[in-house]
Amino acid sequence: SIPRPRSTDPGGDAVGLSLGTFRLRAIWLLAVPFLVGAHPTIPLLFLGAVLATVGIAIRAWAAGTIAKERELATTGPYAHTRNPLYLGTLMIGAGVTVSGGRWEFAMLFGLFFVFVYGRTIRREVDRLAERFGERYAAYACQVPLFVPRAVPYRPIPVSGQMNSHEGFSLARWRRNREYEALLGVVAGFLFLVV
Repeated sequence: SIPRPRSTDPGGDAVGLSLGTFRLRAIWLLAVPFLVGAHPTIPLLFLGAVLATVGIAIRAWAAGTIAKERELATTGPYAHTRNPLYLGTLMIGAGVTVSGGRWEFAMLFGLFFVFVYGRTIRREVDRLAERFGERYAAYACQVPLFVPRAVPYRPIPVSGQMNSHEGFSLARWRRNREYEALLGVVAGFLFLVV
């Protein structure tokens, strides 16, 4: 048999299963017991739908703003938090699990999020610091890692360095495949409603 190449996780380490792949597969493994054991009520579905809608909006804004691997994103939602995609994911997960009506799943999701996304965020901080140096250090000093700041960050222009000034782009949102998150949330809520 031909050996399969090892994947590389966002931190750059060769591993058999990247953290990103683990993140996606583990969610699907948790989805089946969640959907089977869920006890949604109309008030919980409404509350969860509001939380998830906020999460989808945050993720969409971020995915339509970021030019992954090309420049340091400091505008749009990135002017409020360094991790809007993960903040959106937390809101979506909280919305879906609250809708399910079982506190056990909400706690399990919370633990999963802290463990998996905590590691992912730490690796990304290291990678961005290495790639963007002083620009990232200045940005990180002003913009919180996760909890958004109210007033948007305004970088000080430095000659010879590009700042991310592009706004939201639907083409970028599609290229970043954010519609997949939207479809997943809609499917999950439809199942809970049924």
